Amino acid sequence: MSYVNQPVKKKDAEALVTGQPVYTDDLAPKDCLIVKVLRSPHAHAMIEEIRTEAAKKVPGIACILTYEDVPQERFTFAGQTYPELSPYDRLILDRHIRFVGDAVAIVAGETEKAVDKAMKIIKVRYELLEPVLDFHKAKDNPVLLHPEENWESKVPVGADNKRNLCASKVETLGDVDAVLKECKYVVEKTYHTKANQQAMMETFRAYTYLDYFGRLNVVASTQVPFHIRRILGRALGIGASNVRVIKPRIGGGFGAKQTSVAEVYPALVTLKTKRPAKMIFSRYESQICSSPRHEMEVSVRLGADEQGILKAIDIYTLSNTGAYGEHGPTTVGLSGHKPLGMYGNTEAYRFAYDVVYTNHMSAGAYRGYGATQGIFAVESAVDELAEQMNMDPVRFREINMSKEGGKFIGYDGSPWVTSCTLDQCMEKAKAMMGWDEKYPRRDMGNGKVRGVGVALAMQGSAIAGVDVGGATIKLGEDGSYTLSLGATDMGTGCDTILAQMAADVLETELENIVVFGVDTDISPYDSGSYASATTYVTGMAVSDACGQLREKIKGLGAEMLELAAKDVDFDGKRVYALDGEREVSLQDIAVRGTCGNNESLHVTVNRSSKISPPPFMVGMAEVEVDKETGSVELLDYVAVVDCGTPINPNLARVQTEGGLAQGIGMALYEDIQYNEKGQLRNNSFMQYKIPSRTDIRKIRVDFAPSYEKSHPFGAKSIGEIVINTPCPAIANAVYHAVGVRVQEMPIKPEKIAMALAENAKC
Repeated sequence: MSYVNQPVKKKDAEALVTGQPVYTDDLAPKDCLIVKVLRSPHAHAMIEEIRTEAAKKVPGIACILTYEDVPQERFTFAGQTYPELSPYDRLILDRHIRFVGDAVAIVAGETEKAVDKAMKIIKVRYELLEPVLDFHKAKDNPVLLHPEENWESKVPVGADNKRNLCASKVETLGDVDAVLKECKYVVEKTYHTKANQQAMMETFRAYTYLDYFGRLNVVASTQVPFHIRRILGRALGIGASNVRVIKPRIGGGFGAKQTSVAEVYPALVTLKTKRPAKMIFSRYESQICSSPRHEMEVSVRLGADEQGILKAIDIYTLSNTGAYGEHGPTTVGLSGHKPLGMYGNTEAYRFAYDVVYTNHMSAGAYRGYGATQGIFAVESAVDELAEQMNMDPVRFREINMSKEGGKFIGYDGSPWVTSCTLDQCMEKAKAMMGWDEKYPRRDMGNGKVRGVGVALAMQGSAIAGVDVGGATIKLGEDGSYTLSLGATDMGTGCDTILAQMAADVLETELENIVVFGVDTDISPYDSGSYASATTYVTGMAVSDACGQLREKIKGLGAEMLELAAKDVDFDGKRVYALDGEREVSLQDIAVRGTCGNNESLHVTVNRSSKISPPPFMVGMAEVEVDKETGSVELLDYVAVVDCGTPINPNLARVQTEGGLAQGIGMALYEDIQYNEKGQLRNNSFMQYKIPSRTDIRKIRVDFAPSYEKSHPFGAKSIGEIVINTPCPAIANAVYHAVGVRVQEMPIKPEKIAMALAENAKC
């Protein structure tokens, strides 16, 4: 039986729906010290004095740590391949406080009650500094967030701490200004996306302990176990070899857990006290001091000729990294490279960006990773350009979209479009939505108008030339296989998907593949689950490892049959002579592997890729707008995805549906707000609205598979691209309905109502 491209049930499906899985907190020892962090009430300050004497006397308090008790070597929380592009700008605790919620002291005790009491007794005197809260004014501001001399950027990304710059760059192809000057149609607009919270069910958490050898063991809900190992080794000054990281089941991540948000605090407590310790973020902490999406302002200039050919694209992105630089230099690149890659006719482009420090919560990785912001801007501007030309926006995209075999423009993951069915995606989406009948609008006659909108998207499949996937496959003496992975299943089902690939290569039943989760001491190295890498890069490693193990099984079977390896074959159950005379079962080979055998029946493989073949997608939205109130109701959302071969169509579908739901939340509901002192107003789900099932209504998903030849099963990624179309598609639908162009997410009713009122005056 073939399992690839089949909708098989997730390996952990029954356990999940029956409440059986165990997560980080379920595994923590009962005698763990409870760790919490005292956080700053000020956006920008220096600690003048911190008094902990009284707090230390609270019964049950094990230790209280301040900036005087931590190593002074700067590091980054960003879970990235070394050398990280993110600057080394953090200390575990620092005198210099940079946002409301920044860490001031670490408190550990026997009970949560004792810790809470002690935190209230700690006295801190601050010297208040002027905060930088407007990211438009951050660059070259006289107020510096990181004036320290030991600030370091290991990679030349245009960073300059003396200018509040985390990264800066200009990329060009051709003379953009000259080409734009020749274009008959030009659009120049600026679009703004606020920060967004990942809002995963399981908040940040970790517990730590010393093993019998005195090594630091960390059990954490993380997407990047091997990076956490390196980060902690540096931050604590003990080296990565003295750190072991174990990943249990994860209750969601969406990129937030690509940043080491929680792990360092219990780890330091364990080193200081020699006792197990755990830290569990409250929802409040997850809202005010986590790693949300980067706020970005993207300015776009587009130019097209009389035939509707897109000739030039000019993009400038201003990104707000917040107080620290985690993922700042890397997310911003996707805001230009992904939308540029969607259009193949472009003759000239310019992509420039500045990533700036401000006294807001530090930003990080979130599904889409910068592409979401850039695609919202470019796909909105494309619609405005089509409007200017009096052309159907679908037609404009059909004329200009990238096609298989063409050359990529401005995409840093591959020079050529190796696999692409965008044209088929568009054709299917049009039919599903009934675009020709519904475009541009339908007046319902009751004060409500319906409109439709469209958007393209692309992402990537791992970071080209950087990400590494690892897999170990081992034949057990009972004829079963153990697949050990360094990749992290965070609810995505990658354990199942990779097992499907293994089962097909080894020609065995899926149930015969036992998947082992991540333990940095014994798992093969893997960059982690981010950048849409797992199915593509780790899938290559799994396929290659299983292929090599097949050959080893054939070789040992041939030896047992006293034949040459070329004279036998393996069908998953037996090694048999090609002449049909003799055979030996897999069970017998497995047993032989444990006795008098010189050939190990296990294989470890690491794989990387020089290219990152992107998935593509078309999204279409139908909305109904109330002209009196400005309220927007999403009636229907259609998505058609080219992810290469969908290894598991069921899992691909739910990935798409989940990503669309998050994108819809970004478009219509999620609105991070700060007050004039830099304090976040949205510190709970009472103030930060995420969409519920009743908000989402109708989502329809289909696929237009291509075949990506660089992958053994023709697969590409799907995890990130699916969040990228809702913002522009919904914004474009709103415009087609009532003529209001919303250039800032989220789309609030008051924005539409006020714009309609203003239009009525004109």
